Amino acid sequence: MKKSVKFLIAALMLVAVIGTCFAFTACNGTKAEKVKVIDIELTAEDYAFCVNKNNTALVEQANAFLAQIKANGTLENIINSFFDGNATFTYENPANKDGCFVVATNAYFPPFEYFSGNKFTGVDMQIAKLLADYLQKPLYIDDMDFDAVLTSVQGGHADIGMAGLTVNAERLKTLAFTDSYYSSAQVLVVKESDASFDSCQTADDVIAVLAQQTKSYIIGAQNGTTGFMYSNGDVDFGYEGFANLTTNGYTIGALAIKDLSNGKINAVIIDKQPAIMIKDSTNSLV
Repeated sequence: MKKSVKFLIAALMLVAVIGTCFAFTACNGTKAEKVKVIDIELTAEDYAFCVNKNNTALVEQANAFLAQIKANGTLENIINSFFDGNATFTYENPANKDGCFVVATNAYFPPFEYFSGNKFTGVDMQIAKLLADYLQKPLYIDDMDFDAVLTSVQGGHADIGMAGLTVNAERLKTLAFTDSYYSSAQVLVVKESDASFDSCQTADDVIAVLAQQTKSYIIGAQNGTTGFMYSNGDVDFGYEGFANLTTNGYTIGALAIKDLSNGKINAVIIDKQPAIMIKDSTNSLV
């Protein structure tokens, strides 16, 4: 993994700590623990970029661009470079966004979007730069809370949303989406010492274990994401959720895993590749 990713996650955790507690020591004085990813996919979903419903021309242009980078191998190379930790791409915004191709994102979701120092990087961010070049426009990346990405595009404040976005029927009611560029899934992250899911082999097995828990059992997930809706329940998105337990929302998925490591919550539901990267960063600092 790139050192920049480890620095990002460590910084996020340090900023989030309150009072005299250290990043990997829980506030009750107990030592933080390593975490593990339960390698069972709870969902199957596709990532795509969102566009204002009225901007059909941009959808067509973006799809033509995606078809091109899929066919020539560029997309695969970008994804592999960030997953393997060999990527070197970074981007710094121009002084203002006048005349720019504006991309809305939440830059705390490695390896798809995150910071390297004060510069943007990640799978989506490199694709954004190539798409802006394809459209012959300068790029401006607008970082915001994940919840705001969709509304920013819907309101016309950004041209496109690139934030590891899952396509589903509910979102298609208010936004247009490009063709998919990556398939993902939600997974569960727990403490390394937690053996509750060790015998699970399917998503139904994981669900059965979670269904046995009570309100004192807390799952953390990033607000507005599929992981949050999967755990908390969302009729519009087709997730029943777990009414028997508690779902806590976080602005950043890494902070949920920090709380898991520090014993404040019992599990985290998050996208698979970010789960792996954040887990590795967390465990390297425990």
